[in-house]
Amino acid sequence: MKKETSPRPTKQDRGDATREKLLTSSIDVFGRYGFDGATTRMLAETAGVNLQAIPYYFGGKEGLYIAAAEHLASIIIDHVADLRNAVLARLAHLDGQGQPLEAHEARDMLSRLAQHMVALFVSRQSESWARFIIREQMEPTEAFERVYANVMGPMIGMAGRLVATILGEAPQSEQVRLKTLSFVGSILVFRMAHAAVLRQMKWQAVGPDELDLLRRHAAELVAAIESKREDRS
Repeated sequence: MKKETSPRPTKQDRGDATREKLLTSSIDVFGRYGFDGATTRMLAETAGVNLQAIPYYFGGKEGLYIAAAEHLASIIIDHVADLRNAVLARLAHLDGQGQPLEAHEARDMLSRLAQHMVALFVSRQSESWARFIIREQMEPTEAFERVYANVMGPMIGMAGRLVATILGEAPQSEQVRLKTLSFVGSILVFRMAHAAVLRQMKWQAVGPDELDLLRRHAAELVAAIESKREDRS
């Protein structure tokens, strides 16, 4: 019987793998050292690829930096895709039927979204993402525009519609936008101030018990959002 052999990787397969290695590792390198501090040699060695791969695939360090930002956005989108798509599909269905989104359903959606995001933000894999994004928050470049346009803006916008429904106000009102940003910030703090969180909570790390507590806390943050109607009752 003739032994079957696996097909040899094609030139395109090897090229795709090289490009993927550069994109993945450069998020961490740029996050740690910034655009100016990260040399092309450092980027290539960390990825384990030839130095010429950077100009070949990305045209240079700047091209790699922008591509890394787009890659980062796509990674985050993949992690929230199922929940995000479910929420958007439900909203589209209600809009198509001319039916309003009820406050209780908006709370449920926002609670599930918040619990999912807090779990993602305290995971080890989000460390390199946070470094990259924090640098861009401090000194925004074209890379920030890519991350904001592809993931941050749409996610904040979706959360804003849910917050607006709960508050009983227009989604574009300043009250809703500020409330949404404050809410998002209360979730982001568990990544952006991770060391302070561990110190304040006297945790060595975020394990299953700590994560369960954070999920419950995220749900409580949603429950604390009150509409004007609830305030008057």
